[in-house]
Amino acid sequence: MKKLFGLFYKDLFLGNRLFACLAGSVVLFLLGFFFPWMGEIPVLVFWLLMIVIFIDLLMLYRNREGVFARRMAPERLSNSDDNELGIYIENRYPFNISVGIIDEIPFQFQQRDIWFKTVLKPRERKQISYTLRPTRRGEYEFGDIRVFVKSPLGLISRRYNFNQAEVLPVYPSFLQMRKYELMAISNRLTDIGIKKIRRIGHSLEFEQVKNYVAGDDYRTINWKATARRGDLMVNSYTDEKSQHVYCIIDKSRAMKMPFEGLSLLDYAINASLVLSNVALLKEDKAGLITVSEKIGAVVPADSKYTQLNKILEVLYKEKTRYLETNMEALYTTVRRVIKQRSLVVFFTNYESMPALQRQLPFLKRIARFHLLLVVFFENTELKTLSEEPATDVEGIYIKTIAEKFAYDKKLMVKELAAHGIQSILSTPQNLTVNTINRYLEIKARQKI
Repeated sequence: MKKLFGLFYKDLFLGNRLFACLAGSVVLFLLGFFFPWMGEIPVLVFWLLMIVIFIDLLMLYRNREGVFARRMAPERLSNSDDNELGIYIENRYPFNISVGIIDEIPFQFQQRDIWFKTVLKPRERKQISYTLRPTRRGEYEFGDIRVFVKSPLGLISRRYNFNQAEVLPVYPSFLQMRKYELMAISNRLTDIGIKKIRRIGHSLEFEQVKNYVAGDDYRTINWKATARRGDLMVNSYTDEKSQHVYCIIDKSRAMKMPFEGLSLLDYAINASLVLSNVALLKEDKAGLITVSEKIGAVVPADSKYTQLNKILEVLYKEKTRYLETNMEALYTTVRRVIKQRSLVVFFTNYESMPALQRQLPFLKRIARFHLLLVVFFENTELKTLSEEPATDVEGIYIKTIAEKFAYDKKLMVKELAAHGIQSILSTPQNLTVNTINRYLEIKARQKI
């Protein structure tokens, strides 16, 4: 009995309307001292209020399970994307209720405003949707759902606690990956900034002989088929397939720098996942290598159906380290793992020319055997500082230093090009689009 009373007291909350009614009752008692003609009116009002409170308690507590709530969440969340979640709520009372809902979301979001208010009719069911945007990979622990119910009287509220504790993993941006996948399948990549590349010549993989249409390359006319059919016929060629595409992700301290809530490593991971998916859709083989002061994960290139899930599981666990990249170990691993000429996309970051010079000898060795594409990041904060007008001596100094760093980034691109190494200097938010553009350009120009 004591336990039941404790639970009753614990889940009982007094409403603002009740406090207003009690304040009004107190005012009536005070007025009764000055106006004797009021007589027993304050006492009658007080006991009437007590009866209404008792009725309100009876309405809320006569049902053991007056409401039901459940969180509607996916099996996993996508990093840096808006993930949709929902709360299913059901009214089991025979009257209208006002409901306040608190969903205890993980502390990583640092949000305390997940509070929803709604009104439910008798036996009505409703689903409330909201979105969460995680900025770190890992496990996110959700807590309980707490529902506060008020009857039409609205004097008190009863709390229901629903044990919905669960842990959801946050994976690299698979929602972004699916978006690009659908665009690639429907040939609508240009809608999101992917450029069409004009082909120069054609690959060696013959596909079919077809009728000539305006715009076809006249150099592909098949004169023998034309003579037999009496109509112009042209040879159709397709992209070369089964080429190897490796993404190498630098996990050193250079990739720890944050941008809009995500680290540069997270941007590189998201771009690698999308690039691997597009490569598999183009019937190439995708692989992955991660490196910091030592070699991390190695996923040999393959085109199997399970390859993308294998890459996704590996990227989910990767974290930045705090030491320099071991380029010697990377070169040894590339020579050991990658047996044929491949496209090697190296995601890293350089903030100064000496940082590039330290790695350049190893990059040149890798470029001797493979088509190397170095992807590094443009510092948008420095770019903003360099474009702002200077108003004093300190401003001139800051602007000059920012322009120097921005100019060094452009020198790095030229330095890499001078040694036959392709590069992409990209802002973090445009990294995925720029990387896919370059991959499609390389395939169209048959450079692998």
